Amino acid sequence: MDCIFCKIVNKDIETKLLYEDDECMVFHDIEPTAPVHILAIPKKHIEGVDTMSSEDEKLIGHIFTVLQKLAEDLDLKKGYRIITNIGEDGLQSIRHLHFHLLGGRKLGWDM
Repeated sequence: MDCIFCKIVNKDIETKLLYEDDECMVFHDIEPTAPVHILAIPKKHIEGVDTMSSEDEKLIGHIFTVLQKLAEDLDLKKGYRIITNIGEDGLQSIRHLHFHLLGGRKLGWDM
């Protein structure tokens, strides 16, 4: 598999890891667009929201709980945004489901 996120999960590529458990990983984006810009990925390869199944509901809920805790730990009291891109027109550049958590400044709709 030529998926960069699967390579990160398999530890073939190093990353600045913030969190890891049996189901997901969270790490810093290599091209941040905000003072806080982290990515959360399931360890299971899911191409995107458009390919999820009902079996993935608990996993996705877990990832959002992890992101909520990290936002608290990162002192994002004024707010933050969680984004996922879907498909080519949605600008999904890596076909492995991932969530961007952005914060640390007032966010506009330019991202």
